[in-house]
Amino acid sequence: MYILVTGGAGFIGSNFLLYFFEKNPDAKIINLDFLTYASNISNLNKLKNNPNYVFIQGDISDVFLVNEIFSKYKINAVINFAAESHVDNSIKNPDIFIKTNIYGTWNLLNSAYKTWFLEPFLKKDEFKQSFFYQISTDEVYGSLGENGKFTEDNAYAPNSPYSASKASADMLVRSYHHTYGLNAVISNCSNNYGPFQHDEKLIPTIIRNALNNAQIPI
Repeated sequence: MYILVTGGAGFIGSNFLLYFFEKNPDAKIINLDFLTYASNISNLNKLKNNPNYVFIQGDISDVFLVNEIFSKYKINAVINFAAESHVDNSIKNPDIFIKTNIYGTWNLLNSAYKTWFLEPFLKKDEFKQSFFYQISTDEVYGSLGENGKFTEDNAYAPNSPYSASKASADMLVRSYHHTYGLNAVISNCSNNYGPFQHDEKLIPTIIRNALNNAQIPI
């Protein structure tokens, strides 16, 4: 059986894959990535000759492709990094955010349910340990309140098409847990930084602007 990692050629996903294989060399992973402008398959050159690693270029909203992957590789777990994530782009072109972040997440959930379950709350024996891990964002909580921090108890209050699309995806994950018994976890990342990050993101922009004595966005 394989773990399906989506968006594994992106910044966070590629760092995760390199770390995960270092800690779990016998793991079997399918990396499904559409290779948008923010992805870079060369991040994963170390894995090219790994027999336990398979890269597939494709869209998580492609129903036929995702169903085929689940069937062919007996996917037992999903770690969903795949997302359109640039806030400014979501304001100009929200449609791709709706397609990828909402419909794409539903497509993964639906394939997982059809593969893992006989009926709601009754898993097939071979998929008893299956799980779905949704990588979300702190932006689903909206603007910081008076205490300057969020907790898991905060209500969702997204303020952009991007954060609204991620909040919608999270609600779909939640619904599949409560409606069908899907074993699911959601984590809400803040601003990450590190190797392979696209230079449009906040932390690289702050560093670049500081070095050039340019205005720093807050």
